[in-house]
Amino acid sequence: MTNPVKNVLLVEDDEDDYILTCDYLQQVSNYQFNIQWTDSPAEALALLKKNKHDICLLDYQLGSINGLTVLEQAIREGCSIPIIMLTGQSDNQLDNDALDAGAVDYVIKSELNTTRFHRAIRYALSRKEIENERLERIKAETRSRSKDKFVAHLSHELRTPLTSILGYTELLLFNKDNSHIHSELNTILSNGKHLLGLLNNVLDLSKIAANKLELNYATVELNSFFVDLYALLSVTAADKGITFNISATTHLPFQINADVLRLRQVFINLIHNAIKFTDKGEVNVELWLESTPAENSSADPSEKNTLHCTITDTGIGIPKHLLKTIFRPFEQVEDIVSRNEEGAGLGLAICCELLKQMGGTISVESEENIGSKFIISLDIGDISNTTLTPLTFNQVKLQPIEQGLTHIKGSVLIVDDIKDIRNLIGFICSSFGLETSFATNGEQAINKIVEAEKQQLSYDAILMDIHMPVLDGRRAISQLRKMDINTPIIAVTAATMKGVKKELKDLGFNDVVAKPVDKQELHRTLTQHLIKSPFKEVITSSTVHPAKQKSEPIQSQNSSSTQHFLIIEDDQDAAQITALLLNNLGITTTLAHSASEALSLLSNLQPTSHYDRILLDINLPDANGLELSKAIRELTPNSKITIISGNDIDQNTLKTFSIDQALLKPINLSMLKSMI
Repeated sequence: MTNPVKNVLLVEDDEDDYILTCDYLQQVSNYQFNIQWTDSPAEALALLKKNKHDICLLDYQLGSINGLTVLEQAIREGCSIPIIMLTGQSDNQLDNDALDAGAVDYVIKSELNTTRFHRAIRYALSRKEIENERLERIKAETRSRSKDKFVAHLSHELRTPLTSILGYTELLLFNKDNSHIHSELNTILSNGKHLLGLLNNVLDLSKIAANKLELNYATVELNSFFVDLYALLSVTAADKGITFNISATTHLPFQINADVLRLRQVFINLIHNAIKFTDKGEVNVELWLESTPAENSSADPSEKNTLHCTITDTGIGIPKHLLKTIFRPFEQVEDIVSRNEEGAGLGLAICCELLKQMGGTISVESEENIGSKFIISLDIGDISNTTLTPLTFNQVKLQPIEQGLTHIKGSVLIVDDIKDIRNLIGFICSSFGLETSFATNGEQAINKIVEAEKQQLSYDAILMDIHMPVLDGRRAISQLRKMDINTPIIAVTAATMKGVKKELKDLGFNDVVAKPVDKQELHRTLTQHLIKSPFKEVITSSTVHPAKQKSEPIQSQNSSSTQHFLIIEDDQDAAQITALLLNNLGITTTLAHSASEALSLLSNLQPTSHYDRILLDINLPDANGLELSKAIRELTPNSKITIISGNDIDQNTLKTFSIDQALLKPINLSMLKSMI
């Protein structure tokens, strides 16, 4: 092993002493020395101020100036290099003066060939290394604190406007006068939630990197856990027209001990990815339990219990050269990016880290254009106190998509530039019994229709979007009618304002179906245009006019009709939307935009009055919400206090400040409902 090289500044005005000192330095074991010599006090002082050397040997007598003067001035000007004072004779007073001035040691030149000199050098270098380590540790801690502070600030600053975006969108969706723009509002809500998901992923990854992610273990009933997963994700799979199954090849523990939120996060992420990247075929989740004797089974008969799971899809697959990096943060498969799929490449990295934290592993097998298989193994600990039961889905009432809707025979061409909408309408039509084909714009649709006519396989109906690139629906219908194509063509559009339906029918459309598509309305419209004989009658539940979608105001809860909340939030948009949502829930609200304004309101309350609950933002312009809660508690001891923050707040902090509850921004309707 090569000895470390240390830079030495030797300040000596006698050349013979310089040569001798160099020779003795080379005899110090375990180090190599790069020696810079100067006989000038001024140059020595300039070099010492730069702090570029590991150690300095400073002669006491430097012509008319003594080394003690250089030492004192160097220390005053920020020199942190260990300095050993050299002198030609022993002098206890000089020794004490040198140490008082900041030297780490004092060596007589006659002792340069002794172990004392070697020990002084090693001690000085060790002290320097320890000091460097201390400084690096301080710098690292400072960087970490700065990063944590930045992440906390960023989280709060992003979550606050998201509260307004999501809250106002929810409010608009509940207004029956906005039914004509439900599609646009749902798009805003969906993208807002997607943005929130990305933010949560970044913060989760930051917590994991800083080793600050806390797991909250509790009892989890496995059957209910997977039933809920199936109920949630089967809808997404059905909308894409793919099969989704969850099964178990062995009996599973009735209960396990785990962090249910993080376990749910892992499974939802992996299954949702599988569904997202599968255009046709299936996604299968298979579970099994493996119990093996513990390594110390001779002394302890306990078993190691592992829950295994595979998530297999028939999707686009992953290139082999990317399989090694797929669990790294911000890595995405190139094909995925090119297909404009959403995501920042954090989901799989977070799943991997969460499983590690919970004592599990994840791996992947994949082949392009064939599909992928993710394999999870999770150590579930001792299960001796629970029973093993089969996985059942008795709690899931799997109903047909629309009961009472009869099958319709025929083939339909679905024309829409948005893949998700094409897939959704395609799935609905397939559930009616129709054969489906797809086109992404008017030009592609015309080509398919013409080709089908040539082969005498014409479509029985065409569902066409209006707004598309290349060739939109209006120009496409005009061309088709000029070509004497008499196939029923139904416009599918979110533009349902007064006069639009008549305009589209004048262009040649046979009918108009509004977005978001109502299944019963679509079934009724298709049934009407696909009846081939005037004497043929199709009896369906939609013989009675289907109920149109209505959006009723949020219903007030009787228990909350007389409650009065105080909202303390400096962001006026966030405060206003929170108030509006609460008002729709029957809550009376008062707003304060600063600590001083809030304290003034509370101080002026009548002795018999109080706010039922106080929603308190943690970051106010004139106070910290946690500290403010103490003053609030003194002024109104009977009010419940809910702190609102952009970051998680632990239970110990809540207890310390006598806070009843914490909510994580952005605030939404479901949060407020559960709170009241």
